[in-house]
Amino acid sequence: MRFTLWDIGEQAIVTGKEFKQLRIDLGEAIGRPLTAADMAKLCGLPLPAGADTVRRWEVRGPTGPVAERLRVLAMASERYPIPDKFNVFDRHDIDAKERPARRAELRDRMRDEVRERLD
Repeated sequence: MRFTLWDIGEQAIVTGKEFKQLRIDLGEAIGRPLTAADMAKLCGLPLPAGADTVRRWEVRGPTGPVAERLRVLAMASERYPIPDKFNVFDRHDIDAKERPARRAELRDRMRDEVRERLD
């Protein structure tokens, strides 16, 4: 699994290499490459300085709230796990046969969310 987002206390950490790979993977998930400016929008950074910040993060990685946002947005790609707090599919009240379709629906909604944030 790529993207080994981990927690140190309350603060999430993503390496620069993981961040750069996430940009590629999210682009593949929504069907078009993402620019540094696109990632700045997804991270809630003001443009044009946000694109420069994204380029720096691709070297050293973002931390804190941005890293947490990335963990959520990463669900748009099949290459990343669905975090436990979003994984309501493995509960006893969801039929095991329905779980794959429900996971796919969540990923589709996340892809739509990424596209909407970029418009």
